[in-house]
Amino acid sequence: MLKRKKISIGSLALLLVLAFTVGIGWQGFAERFLEAPPPAEPRPVLARGDLAADEESTIELFRKVSPAVVFITTLSRHRNWFSLNVQEIPRGTGSGFIWDDSGHIVTNLHVVQGSNAAKVTLYDHSTWDAKLIGAAPEKDLAVLRIKAPRNKLMPIAIGSSGDLQVGQKAFAIGNPFGLDQTLTTGVISALGREMESAARIPIRNVIQTDAAINPGNSGGPLLDSAGRLMGVNTAIYSPSGTYAGIGFAIPVDTVNWVVPELIAKGRVERPTLGIELLPARAMANMRVEGAVILRVIPGSGAEQAGLRGVQRDSLGRIHLGDIIVAVEGQPVLDADDLVLALERRQAGEKIQVQVIREEQRLDIEVTLGSPA
Repeated sequence: MLKRKKISIGSLALLLVLAFTVGIGWQGFAERFLEAPPPAEPRPVLARGDLAADEESTIELFRKVSPAVVFITTLSRHRNWFSLNVQEIPRGTGSGFIWDDSGHIVTNLHVVQGSNAAKVTLYDHSTWDAKLIGAAPEKDLAVLRIKAPRNKLMPIAIGSSGDLQVGQKAFAIGNPFGLDQTLTTGVISALGREMESAARIPIRNVIQTDAAINPGNSGGPLLDSAGRLMGVNTAIYSPSGTYAGIGFAIPVDTVNWVVPELIAKGRVERPTLGIELLPARAMANMRVEGAVILRVIPGSGAEQAGLRGVQRDSLGRIHLGDIIVAVEGQPVLDADDLVLALERRQAGEKIQVQVIREEQRLDIEVTLGSPA
């Protein structure tokens, strides 16, 4: 056998040509003429030390809250025209969270809207049929219910959104792109945002965050550093449809009064003033700020209080109705403001309505009626 030793580049090339000429190939050449490589061994592991305090708190937050977060799969029913059998086909996915130990699940309405059925998967990967209990299109919220054992239901802790501050930490848990139990982190980027709901009524005081929210995160919780709910992740602003650093969440203070209404009644019921308003198109042409009363409903609180709708005099001239500009001191710039001003009020309650009538401001007390 030839003795292995260091050789020059020229000699190496010549030997390589010779090796292929006589048919021993590269492997044979390497075995005969090159030094064997040292045996491969794993590198030693460097001791890491303790986790940073903020890492430990984030890990603990996820460990504590993730059992309250669920994976929602919506289904559509289709008939097979060959067998005539009806099949349930997956339609989409989203997120939600456990509201109470009775099995109520909170999510966005747009997660389940248009589907025929839904299934909820818990943290232990058990899957349960879900029934729609109530929906609020004007808030993009919905409540489902599953019949799971109470020991599997771990309700989320409720926080407050009224005292949030820009810059404080924010954590989102959800199922982006169908990947379950995903945690993203960020901060509250802004407060007091406004977004339009499916009912074309604005949702106000929306939270903006840079915690990554992607398709599938909708309906999942936005949490503070104590692991309490501070919002429901609902929408993103993105030209591409994926995360671009701007996400929006419905504030928990809104969620905390809407959800009990949905559980009890299936919808959000607002009391009525007993009026019909001038259509938005007519308002735009008139360039009037406020809500113009078109008609007062007979027997309503508005009629009893003396509110006036559009009237025609004996000469056929049309006189504008009362223009509502404030309710209980809350400014009313349009019909949407009036709808929002009646939130959380009860039938039979008396409220102060400020109107403009023939260029005069009048404060009128009106008794609210029951919803239609």
